[in-house]
Amino acid sequence: MKENITPDYRLDMQGEPCPYPAIKTLEAMDSLQKGEILEIISDCPQSINNIPIDAKNHGYKVLNIDSSGPTIKYLIQK
Repeated sequence: MKENITPDYRLDMQGEPCPYPAIKTLEAMDSLQKGEILEIISDCPQSINNIPIDAKNHGYKVLNIDSSGPTIKYLIQK
């Protein structure tokens, strides 16, 4: 668990049904500079299946996934 990472941007997708969190994550990642980190917050249980896979398929690095609370938080680096 990497708690000391400070994301450059936050994308709050709570209340959005899948696949919108995954789609919006990829759109947001497009606008980041290399090395910047995006935090995504989602309460869609299916997002754990698409967000990390989509990120890796696009060459992004999944730094952390925290599903310990009512939401799932992802840290993805461009």
